[in-house]
Amino acid sequence: MATTMLRLSLLLILLSSVVSDKCNPQDKKALLQIKKDLNNPYLLASWDPNTDCCDWYTVKCDHETHRIISLAIIDSGPSNFSAQIPPSMGELPYLETLEFHKLPKLTGPLQPAIAKLTNLKYLRISNTNLSGSVPSFLAQLTNLTNLDLSFNNLTGSIPDSLSQLSNLGSLRLDHNNLTGSIPSSFGSFKSNPDIILSHNNLTGTIPPAIGNLNFTHIDLSRNKLEGDASSIFGPNKMVQIVDLSRNNLTFNLSNVEFPTSLTSLVINHNKVYGNLPQGLTALKFQFLNVSYNRLCGQIPVGGTLQSFDIYEYFHNKCLCGSPLPKCTSN
Repeated sequence: MATTMLRLSLLLILLSSVVSDKCNPQDKKALLQIKKDLNNPYLLASWDPNTDCCDWYTVKCDHETHRIISLAIIDSGPSNFSAQIPPSMGELPYLETLEFHKLPKLTGPLQPAIAKLTNLKYLRISNTNLSGSVPSFLAQLTNLTNLDLSFNNLTGSIPDSLSQLSNLGSLRLDHNNLTGSIPSSFGSFKSNPDIILSHNNLTGTIPPAIGNLNFTHIDLSRNKLEGDASSIFGPNKMVQIVDLSRNNLTFNLSNVEFPTSLTSLVINHNKVYGNLPQGLTALKFQFLNVSYNRLCGQIPVGGTLQSFDIYEYFHNKCLCGSPLPKCTSN
């Protein structure tokens, strides 16, 4: 009798173990292959084939279907994580979030297999040694709302096809080695994404079609852009943060109409000329820097303009008035 009870107890424990393993077998197989392809890093030590993959570190399952919907491999400490993004990443068809972050020894190009992840909404591969180009196949991920490939070693030009991402809310390609111009197709984005392209080697002009967008944040700083940037502004825009600093932009600031939403305007180290418009006094700036340009005339009095020090205004052609020295009649 005791032996029978013991066997029954063991059977119940085994059955309980099976029932509690909610992870889809195909997803589990894919994850274990990913772990192998990543050279079994310590970061993924919890990925034990004898446990439920929905409980694994960095993994998230859907509460109803139990399919893998999120994989975020992020290393916050010193890492010996050394590998490339494996093709096996494409075997998680229900994935909505994919992150590789702070992995300085993650190398190689962005794998074409990622194009198979058509349910992706959030793709972040940043602070790695990812190389190669920004692939045009990313345009196939039509559900993307956030695309972040910042702080890598990407080269080449920005593909025109990214403008086909009709749900995109944020595009970050900053801190890479990208060259070429900003695609004119960016003016046809349907979703008005924030655009962060700073710290690259982009050349040419800012496409006038960018003026068709109504984003809240644009950062094109530290490139080699030329020409007119006034299309970014306008009285009916919703833009809050604009950083165009450290380029070769040349345009007249005098007649630019700024939206009331603008809280940060950074255009230092360019060739911007004209006067500071009186309308700037109506804005509540948190950040402002117009230094190292070719501006002239008196700094308008009012609003937050006098709350900034001389360093946000100096090194202009003939700009004057508080906080700079007084204007002279001559």
